[in-house]
Amino acid sequence: MWGGVGEPADSYYQVRPECTDVPKTRFKIKPGKTLSVRKWQAAFVQEGSLDIGKTLRRIRRGGIHPSIRGEVWEFLLGCYNPMSTFEEREQTRQRRRMQYASWKEECKQMFPVIGSGRFITAPVITENGQPNYDPLVLQEINLGTNSNGSDFFKELTSRGPLDKKIIQWLLTLHQIGLDVNRTDRTLVFYEKKENLSKLWDILSVYAWIDNDVGYCQGMSDLCSPMIILLEDEADAFWCFERLMRRLRGNFRSTGRSVGVEAQLTHLSSITQVVDPKLHQHLDKLGGGDYLFAIRMLMVQFRREFSFCDSLFLWEMMWALEYDPDLFDVYEAHQCGSEKTEGFKGKTKSIKQCGKYERQNMRNGGKTAEGPLPISVFLVASVLKDKSYKLMTEARGLDDVVKILNDMTGNLDAKKTCSGAIKIHKKYLRKAKK
Repeated sequence: MWGGVGEPADSYYQVRPECTDVPKTRFKIKPGKTLSVRKWQAAFVQEGSLDIGKTLRRIRRGGIHPSIRGEVWEFLLGCYNPMSTFEEREQTRQRRRMQYASWKEECKQMFPVIGSGRFITAPVITENGQPNYDPLVLQEINLGTNSNGSDFFKELTSRGPLDKKIIQWLLTLHQIGLDVNRTDRTLVFYEKKENLSKLWDILSVYAWIDNDVGYCQGMSDLCSPMIILLEDEADAFWCFERLMRRLRGNFRSTGRSVGVEAQLTHLSSITQVVDPKLHQHLDKLGGGDYLFAIRMLMVQFRREFSFCDSLFLWEMMWALEYDPDLFDVYEAHQCGSEKTEGFKGKTKSIKQCGKYERQNMRNGGKTAEGPLPISVFLVASVLKDKSYKLMTEARGLDDVVKILNDMTGNLDAKKTCSGAIKIHKKYLRKAKK
């Protein structure tokens, strides 16, 4: 029925039958609200340019149908210019696939397990670059030839002392493998080892080409949906790379601090403005630094929502903060970096921007580092929603963490986004005074 109750989306992301404690999905496919295959196809003109403004409004109303989620995400994340033609996008796609294949081959030459359909969970070398001949290591790097894994070490040591970058990368590979083994394992999709291997390959290649950040724990949670939604490994890589353009600053570490701490400072300021009593209470409990919220920002609420609901939340976030300059900004700068500083794009139409981006444009809601990501206001929205419970039941930081952990699977993604927009508007208004 048009605008009716809606179809559950769980069938698109099947959960292993033995996993009985997985939160049920709240997101439902609603005719007339969810961006359907028909509406998506109708949003393109004959040559291929996309009416992005209308698409963003549809996504905000009811999310994206799971069958087209991957290709829509490519636009939301800035992989493609909505004004490009079908032919131009195909050329871009093929160029990127070749680039990924080149990077992957470079990695495979250094470590032949890459692209083999397998992955490792034990360190292959020591911190000073010496081979680790542990039996588990030899077993994991044995590719099924007549030789055992020790042949790899012979070839590795024959090249002389290893470059520092190669040592660091090789030391990262087993950590990626350990994280891959723990990522979304409730899903049937990851019962297949080739899918785990694909996730490991993409993260390993990214760790090699991102000289500044490399790989950090939490990135597997961000990359996993891309593997599931996009069949081609290279396309999934580029979607992940574009997402990391937004988030890699969170993972950057200076030794004294992690990048996400700057967002926690802004979160503190926002809560002081929109709910001063809650902030005072949290500060009194020793939580004024808001470190209890770090996970929400690092992995973008993957642990607070069911798998499907977290995807719904992500696409609404991206639709709200969509900037039509994204594609040109990212293309103007190299892979493994953030937005280009000082980039001057074309004058953009406010109709092509997401609602959050429009508010920033109208009210000057930007810091010295650029606009605050909507995720900071989403955390503020969650805290505001749980304010009464936190004020009346939290007697220490352990209570705060427990209250926030207990909300897993009980949050409404659309309501949280609406709350974030209201808090953003209120914050901008009060900050101006």
